[in-house]
Amino acid sequence: GIVYVPEERMLFGPLSVEENLRLGAYLLRDRMQIQRNLSTVYGLFPRLRERSSQAASTLSGGEQQMLAIGRGLMSNPRLLMLDEPSLGLAPLLVSELLGTVRRLKEQGMTILLVEQNVKEALELADRGYVLQAGRMVLDGTSCELISSDVVRKAYLGL
Repeated sequence: GIVYVPEERMLFGPLSVEENLRLGAYLLRDRMQIQRNLSTVYGLFPRLRERSSQAASTLSGGEQQMLAIGRGLMSNPRLLMLDEPSLGLAPLLVSELLGTVRRLKEQGMTILLVEQNVKEALELADRGYVLQAGRMVLDGTSCELISSDVVRKAYLGL
């Protein structure tokens, strides 16, 4: 299936971290698969395991983003769409989060990433598309875009 993790995270604040994660597996019926998925998510985001009984609304912004992605992963998607996952996060958390996205990609997951951090996104991507005012103005492999004068000047400050 396809999972969309929105920029706004859309968590259920009063529910615990684990309850939010289990909601991501709502359509799965195999309890063992749900448990395996939960273990996988906790492996990717150990902080979530530490806070499994804590209300989602009490998590930091980075932890909430981890929870939103983890909830999406609970349904075993073939395509994971992430909308600005680094928005509003501290640089250290951005690096950690994008590192996890890289691991998911290396494990074979297809990821569609909309990201404000152009350099980090292109280092992660196979292919990129540059949009301006909702229109595609440039596309290519990540290597082509990183070396493009337009991208280097407008987005990378080089």
